[in-house]
Amino acid sequence: MVKKGNATPTSHIYFSQRLRLHYLDWGNPEAPPLLLVHGHRDHCHNWDWVAEALRDEYHIVAPDFRGHGDSAWVYGAAYSHGEYIYDLAQLIHQLELSPVTIIAHSLGGSVALRYAGIYPENIHKMIVIEGTGGPPVELENMPLHDRLRQWIESTRSISGRTPKRYKNLEDAYQRMHEANSHLREDQARNLTIHGTNQNEDGTYSWKFDNYTHVMSPFGIDRSDSHELWKRIDKPVLLVSGKESWMSAAKKEDPANYFPNASHVQIEDAGHWLHHDQLDTFLKVVRDFLG
Repeated sequence: MVKKGNATPTSHIYFSQRLRLHYLDWGNPEAPPLLLVHGHRDHCHNWDWVAEALRDEYHIVAPDFRGHGDSAWVYGAAYSHGEYIYDLAQLIHQLELSPVTIIAHSLGGSVALRYAGIYPENIHKMIVIEGTGGPPVELENMPLHDRLRQWIESTRSISGRTPKRYKNLEDAYQRMHEANSHLREDQARNLTIHGTNQNEDGTYSWKFDNYTHVMSPFGIDRSDSHELWKRIDKPVLLVSGKESWMSAAKKEDPANYFPNASHVQIEDAGHWLHHDQLDTFLKVVRDFLG
């Protein structure tokens, strides 16, 4: 195993459906592969602290989803789980990562679980942070014409929405910190620096594409997701934050839908628990992967 010490990760590009997508490689290529998959409106640097802690034990790869971070935006098509799954499949295929261990958050967890249900043979172990949500029940139960009408009108509405502009990085940092009061100052500043671009007029905007807010009218519904989860025969650890809005909304333990899954909750942590309680999360990770 080649240890990289404190060297910085390197940026790389791969292609998926002709889109130019970005990922970070933290080195140590002789070690077992570990894929870190971020959530909605986030980016690959959301994993910096986890990657720094685990880089000597694993070959860590952290991608930016399409429409996020330093990956290309989609033009003329919707963002949907199907495309995100394909992006993940392409990365694992092109870098020959399987069998791979995956740690994924929120949207990334939902995508990674569905990938694992399609290709269970490509998975070694999985840790999923609050990634077992699905389309809102009211959307699934909506008649097709209403679902399509909502998508058309939502897409039309988002077309007139311009990215929020901040006068300087300090203003963007303040917004980041407001969104998650658990964040340490250094975490919030790092996420802000890597999560923004400077506009031509000197202001700053978040990197994610506003169109990622629009939910595709044709997705993978809850029952289909459960069928895919049943195919994942490798160990799965589901992790949630006790203060998260997702934990409050759960009516049942999602681990029941997996053949080999367990579920732990972390105290004093919200939806981004890998930021909120980093040391506790890393202990959970090491205990499960060890």
